[in-house]
Amino acid sequence: MTNSTSGNNVKNSSNLLLHQLPIERKKRMKKLLTVVVAVLVSLSFAGASLAAEQTLVTDSSTKKPSVKKERLVTETATVEAIDLDTRVVTLKSSRGMMFDVKAGAEVRNLAQVKVGDRVKTIYYQSVAIEVMAPGQAPGGIQKAVAKDRAKLGEKPAGMIGEQMTVTAKVEAIDKKKSIVTLKGPEGKTLIVKVEQPKNMKNVNVGDEVVITLTEALAISVEAVK
Repeated sequence: MTNSTSGNNVKNSSNLLLHQLPIERKKRMKKLLTVVVAVLVSLSFAGASLAAEQTLVTDSSTKKPSVKKERLVTETATVEAIDLDTRVVTLKSSRGMMFDVKAGAEVRNLAQVKVGDRVKTIYYQSVAIEVMAPGQAPGGIQKAVAKDRAKLGEKPAGMIGEQMTVTAKVEAIDKKKSIVTLKGPEGKTLIVKVEQPKNMKNVNVGDEVVITLTEALAISVEAVK
């Protein structure tokens, strides 16, 4: 557990790291960055993950900390009505809730959708954090986007995935207080309270922390067999 002072430091530092990101991404990534800070604090640079990996690593005492947290959410809805003129599709969720969705012009083959079809949505999110020796990290901020959609004549489907990698540098380590200070790509700092001090022994000033945030959303329409 962290005290109120360190808790405020973590909360404030999440906002500082947020300023490292492009303006157009801030709103969408704020929630993910909150998760990043939570992972750093609660797992103390992946102490739990390291324990699981020790059976695979010959000399785990020299391994840099790393962790990956991910989740996959799947939801299915049934098509209850379609208005091709307005491109509004009425869906019924698996919980019985009715709602309307307007298919944008980018949605191909809307005419292929029939009442009774099932709309399947898959959402994936992951946060990966890895500590690397100086010079091994990619540095700065990297972004990648992947998109795909159904071919003409097929049932509507689409996928979009985004990945952002941010590299921060370890500026200071206070072992007595179990605090690590990180500097982001734009020079602002992030203070992390480490709950398990033993996991700090392989983290050195000058090391780089690579945080990779990944989101992917896939939607497909399937006919009822």
